[in-house]
Amino acid sequence: MNDRILVRGPEQRHPATTRVRPVRPLLVGAYAFPYGDATSNRLRQLARSAAPEGERTLVVNDWPCEVPFPGPFGDVAGIDLITLRVRGGNRLTRMAARLARPVRVLRALRREGVDRDDVGVVLLPMAMMTLGNWAVLRLVLRAPVVVDASERHDRHQFAHGWLTPYFVRHRWSTFLTTRLVRRATAVTGALADHLGAYGLDVLVVPPQVDCAEFAPPRTPSLADGLRLLYAGTPGRKDMLDVIVRGISRLAPADQRRVSLTIAGITREQAATESDLDPALLDRVAAEVTFLGRVPRDTVLTLLGGAHFSMLVRPTGGYAAHGFPSKVPESLAAGCPVLLNHTSDLAAYVRDGVEGLVLDGNGPDDVRRGIERALRLRDEDWTAMSRAALSRARESFDHRAWQSRVTAFLTAEGRR
Repeated sequence: MNDRILVRGPEQRHPATTRVRPVRPLLVGAYAFPYGDATSNRLRQLARSAAPEGERTLVVNDWPCEVPFPGPFGDVAGIDLITLRVRGGNRLTRMAARLARPVRVLRALRREGVDRDDVGVVLLPMAMMTLGNWAVLRLVLRAPVVVDASERHDRHQFAHGWLTPYFVRHRWSTFLTTRLVRRATAVTGALADHLGAYGLDVLVVPPQVDCAEFAPPRTPSLADGLRLLYAGTPGRKDMLDVIVRGISRLAPADQRRVSLTIAGITREQAATESDLDPALLDRVAAEVTFLGRVPRDTVLTLLGGAHFSMLVRPTGGYAAHGFPSKVPESLAAGCPVLLNHTSDLAAYVRDGVEGLVLDGNGPDDVRRGIERALRLRDEDWTAMSRAALSRARESFDHRAWQSRVTAFLTAEGRR
């Protein structure tokens, strides 16, 4: 199996050989990194906040065989990126690449001239926490392994429950984490409590953003209508049907003042890959537009032109342990959020300040929330937008987290 190293950051620096305890982090991934899904975006900002001042995190990413490769990315701010790619997308090729991954990572490091003494800590996403990855990287690099936990799935999320291979792998990775590592980062307090119960030292790090990537909002006056946005792939975690059903319960005149843009799925996909009842769309007077899957840049543009992004989730379970990355992104775009409180959101989104908080997650809760939004004046919305931007800079920008994440990752040192 021959890997091709496709990308390398241009400013890679190696620590001096006299350093007693190296602090340069190594992050290993297997995603459409750096500009892919929510996981890729989380890891990109986590890698940036993990590096001490004057250093760059080294990321070795094994590009998924089944995902088309877009070509070289160029420099990724704050990161030295090595992208591995295995040709061939059949099941046997993918399995062989997965099993050999830790060896391939070490081989790539050696090709790039990275000595094991250059690495101070290895950062693994929870899904990458396999027995092979942990054992090979831990023993060869002689650096502590820290796991990043960004979700905890429930079996009811999957049609086949415990018979779903992805869910079994997820729980196996969690089991290994609680037995083999001493430190972890977690996306919410509930997830941190779960891991902490097994004796792990856990730092809560919500999804991070780079506020510099977001342009100022360009939202028209509310007098021209209320623009709502849902961006993402709802699956079984986001209650898209409740959002549309809540809009359908508005008075007809109010419905005509509302437009909802759904980015991430098509109308046909919504019927099979979400909880949305397609027949409901025929009874809605509001304008509902499906855009399908769109590039990240398009999502940022849509956020900059919306009055509110919308998110309705069930309480407990997966929603309590996960943190929707679309919320920090919306706030960083100056777009207030219209949502119900789940996980740690109450600590960041206050009713009437950074957004409008629903009383619950039912259709009438959505209806009442939208009615409140329709009564806002432009100056009210502008104040919310400014508060959203302030919250994003203070609580979610990767720069605000660098000192805490770096100190946590490097505290243990080699052992």
